[in-house]
Amino acid sequence: MNQPVLLEQKDDVWVFYKPSGMAVHPTNDPDIPDLMSWIEANGYAKMAPIHRLDRATSGLVLCSPSADVRGAFGKWFTESLVEKEYRALVYGVTRPKGVINRPLFDRRRRKSLKAKTHYKQLSCDAGFSYLSVKPTTGRKHQIRQHFQGIGHALVGDQRYKPKKFRAVPGFPGRLWLHAHTLVLPNGWTLTASLPEELTTHLAVLHEIEQRTKEDET
Repeated sequence: MNQPVLLEQKDDVWVFYKPSGMAVHPTNDPDIPDLMSWIEANGYAKMAPIHRLDRATSGLVLCSPSADVRGAFGKWFTESLVEKEYRALVYGVTRPKGVINRPLFDRRRRKSLKAKTHYKQLSCDAGFSYLSVKPTTGRKHQIRQHFQGIGHALVGDQRYKPKKFRAVPGFPGRLWLHAHTLVLPNGWTLTASLPEELTTHLAVLHEIEQRTKEDET
């Protein structure tokens, strides 16, 4: 696993890159690393996260030592005022762009809640689509459930799997989902570039696509 990186600090907000496989908070499993413990071990100020990010997903996590800042910024997230862009790789060839508007069941509230996800295909190689994904609601596992529901499960998703198994050339060994950009109501735009294992995988798939086209000519 690669390590977290402090990308920038703005006022009382600390912007970190979190790798896939690392939890945000400590868990009951001592073998699972977490971002908060890493921050403390590396001598940063004592702080807490402003929002959540699944352990399997890499990308942006905002933290702050200030409870007031966490409250103000956290409200933007809970009220869906933050524009989020993820990058994902899914099985199959998607439409050039689309909107998935399908309610998802919330176990805690015991009812279905509205859920909406916009996507745009950035490239398509070797039968896999690389997407820019923008959820406008924040349901648990929304992106993963939505794409499985339209027949384009995320590569590496062990929970929301494709209906038919298909080998993934150059598989990077992780969920192919990355929290890439956050646009905040105060005008900040924050970005975490794709980690090396994902850019390398895209290059592998592109090379396969090019070889296939050459063989067909």
